[in-house]
Amino acid sequence: MNNSGTLQVNNLWYDWPKGRNFNILQNQLGKLTYDLEWDNGTSYIYTLDSNQECRVLHLSVGILRPNWLDGATYLGQQHVDGFFCNVWEKVDFIWYYEDVLTKRPVHWVFYTGYTAHVITFEVGAVLEDAKWQAPVYCFSEDKKEEQLSS
Repeated sequence: MNNSGTLQVNNLWYDWPKGRNFNILQNQLGKLTYDLEWDNGTSYIYTLDSNQECRVLHLSVGILRPNWLDGATYLGQQHVDGFFCNVWEKVDFIWYYEDVLTKRPVHWVFYTGYTAHVITFEVGAVLEDAKWQAPVYCFSEDKKEEQLSS
C-alpha cells in the first residue's frame, strides 16, 4: 500500500458469510495496527501493545459487498504489475484492476491517491475465529463510537 509516500503492508482477511473484514496494518517503521470491521458498520481500530489504543467507529455502509462492482464502468484492459488486467472505475472513487485470466485482484487506486498492489491472494484462506475479536479495552465505558458519514 502507498498513501502519499507512506509505505504499508496490509494483511486483509475478508469473510462475507460472517459479515466481517479484518485489516492487519504495518506502516514502515511504525506500529502494528488492527482494523476489525463488521457488516453492521462498527469498526475497531486498535493496537495490541502496552498502550492499549482503541478507536471505535461507525460507518453506515458496513463491509464491501461481493457485488460491489455492479454499476462500475469498464475501462478496458491494461498491463499492471506484470499482469494483463481488466480495469473498472466505480463512481470516481476507485479504479480496480483484476487479472484477465484468474480474475484475482492485482491493483487498486483510490481517488485520494492511495494505491494498493496485491502481493498474494489466497482464495479460501481462513483466519481462525478467535482472531476476530477486538480486545476487551475497546469495550470500556470511556469508548464512544465515532460516527463517520459515508
